[in-house]
Amino acid sequence: MKLIYQPIYRIYRVTSGAWYWARRRFTPAGLWVAAGFVVTAATGVDIENTVSYQSFVLLLGFLTFALASSFFFRAKFSATRLLPRVGTAGQPLPYRVRVKNLTAKSQAGLTLLEDLADPRPGFADWLGFQLAENRRVRAFRVTQFRQRNPFRIAALKEAEIPPLPPLGEAEALGEIYPLRRGVLRFTGVTVARADVLGLFRAFIKVPVVQTVLILPKRYPLPPIALPGALRYQEGGVALAANVGRSDEFVALREYRHGDPLRHIHWRSWAKTGKPIVKEYEDEFFVRHALVLDTFSAEPNSEALEEAVSVAASFACTFLTQESLLDLLFVGNQTYCFTAGRGLAHADQMLEILASVKHCADKKFEALEHLVLHHVAGLSGCICVLLHWDAARRKLVEKLKLLGVPLLVLVIVPAGGGISGAGGPLLDAPGTLHVLELGKIEEGLRQLK
Repeated sequence: MKLIYQPIYRIYRVTSGAWYWARRRFTPAGLWVAAGFVVTAATGVDIENTVSYQSFVLLLGFLTFALASSFFFRAKFSATRLLPRVGTAGQPLPYRVRVKNLTAKSQAGLTLLEDLADPRPGFADWLGFQLAENRRVRAFRVTQFRQRNPFRIAALKEAEIPPLPPLGEAEALGEIYPLRRGVLRFTGVTVARADVLGLFRAFIKVPVVQTVLILPKRYPLPPIALPGALRYQEGGVALAANVGRSDEFVALREYRHGDPLRHIHWRSWAKTGKPIVKEYEDEFFVRHALVLDTFSAEPNSEALEEAVSVAASFACTFLTQESLLDLLFVGNQTYCFTAGRGLAHADQMLEILASVKHCADKKFEALEHLVLHHVAGLSGCICVLLHWDAARRKLVEKLKLLGVPLLVLVIVPAGGGISGAGGPLLDAPGTLHVLELGKIEEGLRQLK
């Protein structure tokens, strides 16, 4: 299998690299001239029966002049990119770039291009995506990305640079359109200037290494009464607000052997002449688990991306200072991140979700064990699942038997459904919701 796909992968690398170079180097007019040059070169071979060779010679002259002109662009620049720390998938992210002319000559007609880290995948990731796509459409297609490129994180717009006086500085306004979550890596900026014919651009590269974290896309959620009620939490608010044991204050009392020294009330000791400590009691408050299913055979599964977006929507909508939210998922190991009541904020949980990867080397039982380990103090559980198979129904059934209120969301392909119907949730209408790819937002609107 690998021997068949390796030549195709090399073709993909070469053609994508050539197209990237051409789109950056040639202006739109230059691309049309280059296309005309190729067409006239193919049709003008027979000079006795066609006159297209004359157009070929003319276009060749234009391109030769344009390419030769690029060697005369000699300048030096420095650049500073004023970039936000985070962005959000699907939402434009404007930013500014300060460009300084380091020469004693005025520079005009400049364009700013961003240089990103190469988004093309390694052979293993590319092969995994191709095999998954071929299984989906039941046909062999030669390295075609079919309306989506899961390895491209963002689209960037070219920015016009105002005229730069000698040793002067100007600001260019750029814009990123994040396509998916993850870390967007910048390697530098390129200052470009087109030739006098406006066909080909000369480049001056300036290294400016920088990164921006792209957060998952979020969906608006309707008012939802999440399942569950107040539950006793061992350690009380100490779990959420402070290091150590500092629960809700109740009263002062005399010191007993074993009381923590940090609970001593020094002013009362000074007044009474004997040790006095502050007495606390544990609190009851709401604590939900947000269970994210990452068990996907595809490294860039669209279903996984939507599952992360759904989880992010719940994390930033329902996380308050009066409750705790545990994010549970499995990556290269099991993870439990807790937010709320001073521990962490929604932004921090979104940053965690932005880096979630698929899990293909572990069984779903690893997530089941993680959830059941944390079930004792849960007021309710929100499960975002990628399938509705026996293993996932088993987890839901165990949580139901333990008396944990549930809200289960299953991501399915467009036009698909789930097998086994409601399974263990047949007697709990409104608990299980099916979200189709392409209709996630519509499905979330129906939650109650």
